[in-house]
Amino acid sequence: MSTLVPLDTKVRCRTVFISDVHLGFHGCSAGFLLDFLDRTECETLYLVGDIVDFWYMKKRRHWPKSHSDVLLKFCDKARNGTRVVFVPGNHDEAVRPFDGMMFGCIEIQDQVIHETGDGRRFLVLHGDQFDSVVRCSKWLAKLGSWAYDMLLRMNTGINRARRLLGRDYWSLAAFLKHKVKNAVSYISSFEEAVVRAAAERGVDGVVCGHIHHAEISEMHDIQYMNCGDWVESCTALVERQDGTVELLEWREHARRVKVVSGDNQGELWDDAGEGLAA
Repeated sequence: MSTLVPLDTKVRCRTVFISDVHLGFHGCSAGFLLDFLDRTECETLYLVGDIVDFWYMKKRRHWPKSHSDVLLKFCDKARNGTRVVFVPGNHDEAVRPFDGMMFGCIEIQDQVIHETGDGRRFLVLHGDQFDSVVRCSKWLAKLGSWAYDMLLRMNTGINRARRLLGRDYWSLAAFLKHKVKNAVSYISSFEEAVVRAAAERGVDGVVCGHIHHAEISEMHDIQYMNCGDWVESCTALVERQDGTVELLEWREHARRVKVVSGDNQGELWDDAGEGLAA
């Protein structure tokens, strides 16, 4: 169930994690992200990879003003006291050689350990390191990126028709991802590999992105959390002051926010960052 959030409501929290924004890609939902950033205040903001899509921009020039506005918003938050940490992914891997450096007020970290308000330790990384396709066959990964682009273009036409019929947004890419056996197996294998790496590091959990599949789950005593993306799902992981982490969905006309995973599903956030019964 979604719950209405007034336009003047601020989501106040300890930490926000977002990934797979894909600025420079025609499918990026920059408008939704700008609304989310405008209405979110946090102590630390993690940008968990694929924030800028250099792969796509090598093929095609696409950079509307809203994409610049997102970058400016990140910088504005950093200048005004939010710790902003950029963890590069495979689509913005050109930034990885600058690991440990500062870009203005923004930290660049290839991997980082985050400690939650209740003392748990989470490994934060994009996750492409555990994708055998990306690691072993970059041309195949780029072919997959092209196929995803085609699905999104088809999806635009489908949802234009659905809007005329009064239907809600529907994702062809997400539908195929959940229905095709190989895609389901790929997601499961990716999650297992990331969780195994977290266990080896001796941490309590892992935060990643990469596969555009938002989730919070427990695997082998390790908490697995995936930020999702800002192409279709428009999701973010949000940590409250007590260390509770929830998955927020921010799509319905940028006015409806839904806690889709965590201890407070379906709750409305008030100005203090506490949940109100929906």
